[in-house]
Amino acid sequence: MNPSDNKNPHTLANEATRELAAFSSALRFEDLPSEVVAMARTCVLDTLGCCLFGATLTSVGKLAALVADENCGGQSAVFGLPLRTSASNAALINAASAHAFQLDEIHIEATLHPGSLAVPAALALAEAHGGLSGRELIAAIVAGYEVGLRVGLTAKGGMFARGFHNQGTTGVFVAAATAARLLQLDAKQTQHALGLAGSQAAGLMAVQEGAMAKGFHSGRAAQSGVYAAKLARLGYTGIPDVLEAQYGGFLSSLVGDCPHAALTADLGARWEILKVGFKPAPASNGSITAMAALDEIMRRHQLSAGDIESVTAHVSTNTLHHCGWEYDPAKVQGVLAAQMNLRYGMAVMALERCATVAQFTEGKMRDPIIFDFVRRVKVELEPAFDAGGGKHRVACRAVVVCRNGVRHEAQVLFRKGSHEDPMAAAEIEEKFTDLADKTVSASIARRIVDTVSKLDRLDNSNALTQLLEVRAAGQ
Repeated sequence: MNPSDNKNPHTLANEATRELAAFSSALRFEDLPSEVVAMARTCVLDTLGCCLFGATLTSVGKLAALVADENCGGQSAVFGLPLRTSASNAALINAASAHAFQLDEIHIEATLHPGSLAVPAALALAEAHGGLSGRELIAAIVAGYEVGLRVGLTAKGGMFARGFHNQGTTGVFVAAATAARLLQLDAKQTQHALGLAGSQAAGLMAVQEGAMAKGFHSGRAAQSGVYAAKLARLGYTGIPDVLEAQYGGFLSSLVGDCPHAALTADLGARWEILKVGFKPAPASNGSITAMAALDEIMRRHQLSAGDIESVTAHVSTNTLHHCGWEYDPAKVQGVLAAQMNLRYGMAVMALERCATVAQFTEGKMRDPIIFDFVRRVKVELEPAFDAGGGKHRVACRAVVVCRNGVRHEAQVLFRKGSHEDPMAAAEIEEKFTDLADKTVSASIARRIVDTVSKLDRLDNSNALTQLLEVRAAGQ
């Protein structure tokens, strides 16, 4: 008999957390393939566009007002607003901004938006420490992506099925690994940072009906990651086997029984950041694919909204729960509800033939014309989309029945902007420019694009951060 067979599994439980910490703390820029560096630059640009647009939203303004009232000092900039604060509070606001309007990039299989966690945490901490080289910044961001995304992959959607919001739960590991690598913590300190981060994980998916708290989940996860790394640097201890502990661990508590192999599978050889996709519309991913399927049918057969009797979206279990719920204008709290709802998305696509920021506003979310079309949209489960480990989680097969009785069908397996159907570099740059012009001038936006394009050649990351700062009147 192998002696290890008699060991308590809890005594072996910290190995994956330890291995992730060792990988993260040791990661060097020189270890990164060129395509990973290029993707990191793109992720930074996309996230910053989301931050700058998010800074214009009421929800972010309220959060900034709270932070300003606490008068925490001026170490780090809040992007797009005339406010400087502590690194942890800057990470809080900037991460909330990045996720506030549902435009931030996503890794579909991990159910996570890593950029809105890693980038705000990295830039806030870097500025507070006088700036770092672009190479160090990229290494820290990639470390956060690789650690956090593997936690999401291991969960396999299990947290979401229980009603947890991965951005607030799994997201803490993205931010903690990023912050720990940026602060140059050693492997043991990083392991405790991950343990501290896991204890702070929180977020409930009932926010999808419009609560401002959805963006707040992202902000708090980024802030928690910064706290975790800074505390670990002081010798504050966390749960060393936080990911695998049999009782009270992150996965055992929030997911239940699940295999842990994905936590360290091909670590340092397979780069999960390369599977991140970018969003072309401010809506949930399942809604975007459903809109694309409907758009394909309407273009191919030259249909107008008035020609359509009914639409049925056949989707995965995840999409059914995430954005297939009944849309009731009398109950929705805010624009987020429209962004998260597939029925609303298909209605505006049919009526307005596009899905931009202009289709998701307070004025439209209760529009009776839109709601009349919403009533024509049905959502049904397509079991085939549940197979494959989440690969087709946001797929949609749309069926349109016209008023003349003719039936049309189209299927979209991958969202536009995903790594399977990527957006071109020019499209991502155009998205950034469109989002940034609500906050900064065209010349500053151009300088941000240029600076990010040479991020790995920057001597000091503050050259970028300074472009994102808005001065208060008189300064």
